Amino acid sequence: MRPITHTRAKQLVPVANKPVLFYGLEAIAGAGIKQVGIVVGDTAAEIQGAVGDGSRWGLEVTYLRQEAPLGLAHAVLIARDFLGEEDFVMYLGDNLLQQDLGDFVGRFQARRSRATAPRLGEEGLAVPSAQILLAHVEDPALVGVYLFDSRIHEAVASIKPSGRGELEITDAIQWLIDAGHVVLSEILAGWWIDTGKLTPLLEANRLLLEAIERRIDGEVDTECQLDGRVIIEAGARLVRSHVRGPAIVGAGSEIVDSFIGPFSAIGPGCVVHHSEIEHSVLVGSARVIDAGRIEDSLLGYGVEVTRSARRPRATRLMVGDHCLVDLS
Repeated sequence: MRPITHTRAKQLVPVANKPVLFYGLEAIAGAGIKQVGIVVGDTAAEIQGAVGDGSRWGLEVTYLRQEAPLGLAHAVLIARDFLGEEDFVMYLGDNLLQQDLGDFVGRFQARRSRATAPRLGEEGLAVPSAQILLAHVEDPALVGVYLFDSRIHEAVASIKPSGRGELEITDAIQWLIDAGHVVLSEILAGWWIDTGKLTPLLEANRLLLEAIERRIDGEVDTECQLDGRVIIEAGARLVRSHVRGPAIVGAGSEIVDSFIGPFSAIGPGCVVHHSEIEHSVLVGSARVIDAGRIEDSLLGYGVEVTRSARRPRATRLMVGDHCLVDLS
């Protein structure tokens, strides 16, 4: 997700105009879990500013500082005092799962498995109702939901750093197995997406927009055409434009003489004039003016894409590290 994540937490990049992390918090609250510990690093201030005390979801949030990204098992290690002897869920903040977390809770309570870990493409993790640890650490090989009881603390304290210098949660799980403890996994029902890269983030945006219901709260003039499941947030303004759903236009955005195609999420405060956008995410306060057609793209906060009348005619770029520019 670089360069977007050079300047903001990847867990706060929006999907269907909502930060990825918020979907996880909604799932946690929906499962009846109340206490949440969020492991934070360099982007702590931004995450705290976005999440606050968690009261909007009915949660009690505690922030746990991780000085460096030293692995998922290290996140458990530093959360020891917060977790105590409680069973807990570890939920990666940049992952999205279609399956209801409450289903996991119900199955765990019915079966009372002592430790559970999911695998890629597998289903239905049972989770407890006690406490939760939400870790902002990416491991792209693993589905981002785990259930552990207090025995995991001995495991994470017993393992050594891996070749990449991190305490791996897989090593801790293997320690539990080697020590004779029961570790179970089940097949995951529905999709699971790690949103840490552009293509899966756009896919997550597509999947979530598929589920929206039509809602028009903004200002739409009589020359506009809105097709299908479209959300126009309050404060948005559309003039002589065509929006084909599923798509969402955020609060305070202005769309003039433009086309917004399917699977597009236009964030708050954006300006789109004389342009076409499809299958793309505009994070917020972006300006797209006379830009032709833009597809399969992610535009960060405050990005400007314009067509200039200056001569000589040329493509003029100011591009930071690790960017991708694909010219037609």
